[in-house]
Amino acid sequence: MKKIAPSILSADFSNLAQQIRSVEMAGIDWIHCDIMDGRFVPNITFGPLIVNAVSKITNATIDAHLMIEEPEKYIEAFAKAGADYITIHQEAVIHLHRIIEQIKALGVKAGVSINPGTPVSTLEEILQYVDMILIMSVNPGFGGQKLIESTLDKIEYLDRLREENGYKYLIQIDGGVTAKNIEKVSQKGCDIFVAGSTIFSSGNITASAMELKNLI
Repeated sequence: MKKIAPSILSADFSNLAQQIRSVEMAGIDWIHCDIMDGRFVPNITFGPLIVNAVSKITNATIDAHLMIEEPEKYIEAFAKAGADYITIHQEAVIHLHRIIEQIKALGVKAGVSINPGTPVSTLEEILQYVDMILIMSVNPGFGGQKLIESTLDKIEYLDRLREENGYKYLIQIDGGVTAKNIEKVSQKGCDIFVAGSTIFSSGNITASAMELKNLI
């Protein structure tokens, strides 16, 4: 089943519990946590303490997207904080398969993400091992950017590879997802749709989340 995963990067952290309840009222059961370290991307967000706080607020699936250097040093901390999925960047690691196995050994689902300039071919040797592939449809680091249309071809290709090989991974998109383009993204074969400012910067969080949910 296709899911909306609101990104709390765009939420009001002074009222985080209520903001999460607002998306839950729309039937949303995934929460996306964008972790940035100021090194891999030009921004700093939050770490395991916030993920742990979110886990106490909601029973939703917690999806931790690590846009950080040397993620292997912090995976255990995010697992203990309550992350259900931990996604690392192909561009940030050398031993990708090893880190996928490290995540799974902690009882957490393993995801791998690629930036807009990275081809899907860099992932083909590990597709059978992962639980999710995250396609960045903007250059990571900031919310509110416009979706890069060419990245949708990657989703279509990953969907075809999944079908042809019997792979089980989910396909997720992150960046620039709006009510105007989400149907097109869905038709490409996407399963999980991350949306931040589209939901949390709207006048009605619940209504915006429900609109996206109904469009997929």
